[in-house]
Formats: sequence, structure tokens, C-alpha cells
Amino acid sequence: MTEDVLARVSAICSELPEAERELTGAHAKFSVRGRTFAYFLDDHHGDGIVGLVCKAPAGMAAGVVGADPRYYAPAYLGPRGWLGLRLDMEPVDWEEVGGLVADSYVLVAPKRLVARLG
Repeated sequence: MTEDVLARVSAICSELPEAERELTGAHAKFSVRGRTFAYFLDDHHGDGIVGLVCKAPAGMAAGVVGADPRYYAPAYLGPRGWLGLRLDMEPVDWEEVGGLVADSYVLVAPKRLVARLG
């Protein structure tokens, strides 16, 4: 199951201009021109979660963590404005995943690449 989930996340991220994927064990990092916009994490530091971690617009993480059990504050990155979405809780809303990835990409990508999104 985890490989299928990673494949879906990778497909979503690969649609973004100049997005690159780097695999490290069971995890993947997605970046654009050296700046990370998403992580796929499988049991990160033994937390038992399969999740997507993205940079979130200001205030978004505080609004959803605790209000929706699918969202969590990821270790180390949560205090820096990043947001985790559990991908191990059914059903996964893949449009929501795409929206989180796109929002994060817009926050870190160069403006010229963001303009190519339309």
C-alpha cells in the first residue's frame, strides 16, 4: 500500500514545473531548484504515520491541527509552519493532497515557475 501511495504523491508532485524527487529509504523529498516543498514520510522517527508534509500558508496549520484528525504537526517542521496530512486514513482525498502540494510549491518556488502554473 505504501508504494502505491508514494506513487500517487510522486505523480502529483511531478506535474509541477521543475519538481524533483529524492528517495531516502521509505521517505521521499520533493523540491524545486533546491528548495523543498513536500515530504512523503513513512513511520518517521517511529510515529507510525504514513503522511505528506508540506509548507503551509501562515496560520493554516494552527487552524486544522486538532480540528481534523487527518492533520498533524510533523516533528521538527511543525513549529516552522509545515503541516502533515495522514495518508494512512481512508479515504484519502487526492484533490486535497494536490491542493496542499500546490500551495506549498507556490510558497517556495521561484515566481517565474509559479507563473507557469496558470
